[in-house]
Amino acid sequence: MRRSIAALALLVLAVPAGAKITPYPKSFHARNIATNGTTLYVRTGGNGPAVVLLHGFGDTGDMWAPLAAKLAKDHTVIVPDLRGMGLSAHPDAGYTKKNQALDIAGVMDALHVEKADLITHDIGNMVGYALASQFPARIAKWAVIDAPLPGIGNWNEILLTPMLWHFNFRGPDEERLVKGRERIYLDRFYNELSADRRKIDEATRNHYAALYARPHAMHDAFEQFGTFSQDAIDNKELLARGGKLPMPVLAIGADKSFGVQEAVVLRNVADNVQEGIVPNSGHWIMEENPEATMKLVVEFLGR
Repeated sequence: MRRSIAALALLVLAVPAGAKITPYPKSFHARNIATNGTTLYVRTGGNGPAVVLLHGFGDTGDMWAPLAAKLAKDHTVIVPDLRGMGLSAHPDAGYTKKNQALDIAGVMDALHVEKADLITHDIGNMVGYALASQFPARIAKWAVIDAPLPGIGNWNEILLTPMLWHFNFRGPDEERLVKGRERIYLDRFYNELSADRRKIDEATRNHYAALYARPHAMHDAFEQFGTFSQDAIDNKELLARGGKLPMPVLAIGADKSFGVQEAVVLRNVADNVQEGIVPNSGHWIMEENPEATMKLVVEFLGR
């Protein structure tokens, strides 16, 4: 655990007035939880059945604050930053999604949570599938939002999409190019993968740029993509060994991003898949149309 974690935690909690990044309610508590050989920064709040929220690249667990506040009325909400991202520790290895799923299972163990609902976005989807497939009895429902799964469905076709060049953008020289220009690099994602780039405002962009400019943060973000080949192998093995997921799944696609294809992909790995669409949104669902996103999730968990 690096000393900067505690200091930056205070910085994140001190969100400037008027910033679009929504702070977590004061009733939430943040702690560092040792799990699976690393340490994750985890926010918890509320009471009731547990729900775990997992973020992806370009965000941290901060993205979920509005939904976490809403769910905390009748759920125990658990929001970690993934390994090597946000305010979590930065280990040198362990970025396969199968291994990161063990990180999350360890967090659940530490909090004495045997079973939880699961809400995921982007790379969080990939960790979520590895978690649900390795521990199906521990996941009651899964809402999976706007990203593919390595090795599943039309994955090989997705890999050839020019817009996804960043899947293979990593290495020492690439890190040198991005160092000090994290905001420029992240802007590419916010601008090109959104339906309306104005929905990701300056406060939001600067907030995440500061987090991804931390020592090792961008290197570790690149490592998330660098394990995709192994993730594809692992996912195929998990599917072959355990079969399709038994729990209800809500596959949510943004109408200007994955759309109905999210459900198409998930039907390869789950038997009970419902579809949901976030209208007037690109990939950044919680920034572009949070109300529609939260409505879909809350209704799904309440069924």
